[in-house]
Amino acid sequence: MNEEKIKNQILDACSSSDADFLEIRVEETDSTRINFKAKKLDNLIQNQGLGGNVRALVKGGWGFVCFNDLNNLKNNVKSAVMQAKRASSDNYIPLTGFEPVKDKIVSSFPKSASKIKISEKIHLLKHYNDLIWSTEGIQSSDLIYGDSVRKIFLVNSFGTELIQDSHHVVFRASVQAREGGDVQQSGFSIGSLGDYSVVQGLDNQIKDTVNKAKTQLLSKPVDGGEKTVVLDPILAGVFVHEAFGHLSEADHVYENDQLKEMMVLGKTFGPKNLNIIDGAQIPNLRGSFKYDDEGTPSSKTDLIREGVLVGRLHSRETAAIMKEKPTGNARSIGYNFPPIVRMTNTLIENGDSDLSDIFGDIKEGIYAKNWYGGMTSMEMFTFSSGESYMIRNGKVEEMVRPVMLSGNVFSTLHNIDAIGKDLDMNQGGGCGKGGQMPLPVSNGSPHIRIQNCLISGN
Repeated sequence: MNEEKIKNQILDACSSSDADFLEIRVEETDSTRINFKAKKLDNLIQNQGLGGNVRALVKGGWGFVCFNDLNNLKNNVKSAVMQAKRASSDNYIPLTGFEPVKDKIVSSFPKSASKIKISEKIHLLKHYNDLIWSTEGIQSSDLIYGDSVRKIFLVNSFGTELIQDSHHVVFRASVQAREGGDVQQSGFSIGSLGDYSVVQGLDNQIKDTVNKAKTQLLSKPVDGGEKTVVLDPILAGVFVHEAFGHLSEADHVYENDQLKEMMVLGKTFGPKNLNIIDGAQIPNLRGSFKYDDEGTPSSKTDLIREGVLVGRLHSRETAAIMKEKPTGNARSIGYNFPPIVRMTNTLIENGDSDLSDIFGDIKEGIYAKNWYGGMTSMEMFTFSSGESYMIRNGKVEEMVRPVMLSGNVFSTLHNIDAIGKDLDMNQGGGCGKGGQMPLPVSNGSPHIRIQNCLISGN
C-alpha cells in the first residue's frame, strides 16, 4: 500500500465536505486463524483486506458509509453527509473539540507473529494437540490460534492525520475429559500485542489443563449458599470487566435513566482500598494503543478511587452530551462498524493484603479460579468458575466442581474485605458489544476476598 497516496486521497475527499464533522478511516488487514478440534486440523483461515468508512456529523445526526474501493471516496462522503442531514435536529450538542494530531505509530516486537511461517504455527499447535491426546480419558479438545495486523489511516475535518498499526496474538486451549456420562472441562487463554513467543513453550500448561479436566471428574459438588469466596486474578478480572466495567461505559449511562441513578459520581461503591481503573495508556497489553478510533489520545481513567465512583469511559460524543472529558475509549472492531464506547485494559489495582492473610482466617470457604462464561443484566451478574477448591482453616485443599457466583455488583463490591498485592492481567479474551466482537481487551486484578458471596454448585 502506498501510504502517501492513500493519505492524499483521504485528505482530498475530506476537504470537500460541508458537514460539522467528517472522519474518514481506511484499514489494511492481514489475519490468520488455526483451529484444531479433537484429533485433527479443523480450520485454517488466512484473510487480507482493504476497506474503510466515512462518518459525517450534521447538527447531531450521524451518517455512516462503508467502502472497499477508494476510487469512489468523494461519492461516499456525499452519501454520509446526506444521511447525517436527514438525521439532524435543532436540539443537538456539538462534539467536544480537540487538538488535531499528526502522528505515525509503528509497532515492533522481538518475535512478530506476522513474520512466522504458517507451517510453523500449524506444527506448534499439532504438537500441543498431540500432548493432549497422549492421555487416556480425553473426550474432546479445542485449540484456537489467531493473529492479526491492522494498519489504520485516520483523517478528520478537525485536522487530525494518523497512521497507526495494531498487532494481536491469541491462543485458547480447552480440554474435555469423560468418565461414563460425566464430562468435565478445563482450559486457559493467553494473548499479546503481536509477540509470537507467548504461544511457545506451553507444554506444562497444556499438561496441567489435561490433568485438571481429569481431576474434576473425581471432584464433588459443593452445597450452595452465601460463603466466603476468594477469586484469583483471572476470575476477579473478568468480574470487574463484565459486572462493573460495562456499567462505566458512558453510552450505557446516558441512555438509561435507571443506570443514571445508579452510577452517580461521588457515590461510595466499595471499601477504601478498592481502586478500579481502565486505560489504553497502560503499556504492553492487548487493550493498549496511543490513539482511539476517533483519534483521541489514550488515557488512564480512574473509575473507582478509594471506594468512590469518580469517572467513566467516553467517546467524543458521550463526553459532549454528559459535559465530561473524552477518555479515548471510542473503539471499533473494524472499518464496517462505527466506533462506540468500549473498555481497553480494566483492572482492580493492588491492595495491601498478603496472600497468606487473605486465606489465613477463612474457616471454610471457596477458592474460585479461571472462568467459563457468564452473563450480566444491569447490576446483576452470574459467572461460572473454571475450577474451584475448598478452603479450610486457612488452607486451600481438595478440588471441587466449578461453582457459579451470582449477585448484585454493588453489594459484591462492598463485600470485598481483602485485596492482594499480586496483580496479574489476562490478555486472552475479547469483548462483545453492539454486534462488535471480539474486541481486543485485557482485564486483571490481584486476589480478592468477598464475604457473603452467593454460590451454587454446578
